[in-house]
Amino acid sequence: MLYEDKQIDTVPVGPLGLIPLKGMEEFTKKVNDYLVEWRKERESEHKDSILFSEYEKDNYIIKSTISRFGSGEAKGTIEESVRGDDLYLLVDVCNYSMTYSLSGRINHMSPDDHFQDLKRIIAAIAGKARRINVIMPFLYESRQHKKTGRESLDCALALQELTNMGVENIITFDAHDPRVQNAIPLKGFETVQPIYQYTKGLLKNFPDLKVDSEHMMIVSPDEGGMRRAIYFANMLKLDVGMFYKRRDYTKVVDGRNPIIAHEFLGADVEDKDLVIIDDMISSGESVQEVAKELKKRKARRVFVCATFGLFTNGFARFDQYYEDGIIDGIFTTNLVYQSPDLLSRPYYHSIEMSKYVALIIDNLNHDSTISGLLTPTNRINNLLEKVKNK
Repeated sequence: MLYEDKQIDTVPVGPLGLIPLKGMEEFTKKVNDYLVEWRKERESEHKDSILFSEYEKDNYIIKSTISRFGSGEAKGTIEESVRGDDLYLLVDVCNYSMTYSLSGRINHMSPDDHFQDLKRIIAAIAGKARRINVIMPFLYESRQHKKTGRESLDCALALQELTNMGVENIITFDAHDPRVQNAIPLKGFETVQPIYQYTKGLLKNFPDLKVDSEHMMIVSPDEGGMRRAIYFANMLKLDVGMFYKRRDYTKVVDGRNPIIAHEFLGADVEDKDLVIIDDMISSGESVQEVAKELKKRKARRVFVCATFGLFTNGFARFDQYYEDGIIDGIFTTNLVYQSPDLLSRPYYHSIEMSKYVALIIDNLNHDSTISGLLTPTNRINNLLEKVKNK
């Protein structure tokens, strides 16, 4: 049985409310449409009970605004009552396309601006909601997740700040290091990996893929991503390989030690379709070099799957790698902002995540388990069985 077809067996925590932060309106609209459809079709003798008040609605989105003063300062406003509601705030801290006026100049919003707006809306709720949940696909400051010297530990501080303001659950996707949740051990924290969506996207766009260890392999671009790659490989019952980045630790370029060489650890990749799995594509240099190394080893096709496609250095090198046959396809989710330039690339494939987020929200609102969504073994097996039968 599909999750969206499940029967009502628990009482909702409270009336459901969705609050999109700036830049998440379109995504939240898709999530809302799924929830409206499911709850109208869902049959239960309990739906007329007072406990299910406002359960079936035409719209779960609650209006909110961020107003800016000429100095760039701002305030958050909730435009309707949220008393007793189970609220889900959706925020994309990577959406650089959003702008605001600062002393008459146009300023693009940084992750800091988005995070501050999130806190403004939480402050506007003023403790009136039954529960506050934050869905933050790209975890704010997640690349600064550990402290190795006299430096700030921004991600841990941000998590503590949110929970101190009353947030009960934080849902994120493919956190750079999930251990950062140790900063808030008494609050809910879930990091989701879209393995099922990757698999579905790969098979939809490249139906000739043979998902077995003889024809396909999962590759981690570095040792830090091995846990992610092993998880993906175990789900698909494939072999896994890894590249070790040899760095020059005597130099620091753009905040990191430059890579000298990539050393491959794994079985022979000749004539195999390879999937490089990573949490994000930032500059893209890492996956580009790994793809080049795999092609040198006579790989058949190379695909890149990353939860977040940031592409901070543009697309020129990716265009060249595609034309040269080094990279055959790139898959990232729509959990963060996707520019029109990105969507126009012939090698780029967007992974739609709104239905998955709607499923998570629906289950959390009922205080139901989401373990089947976090570890979608049955869904992946059913998908592979369908492909095999075709």
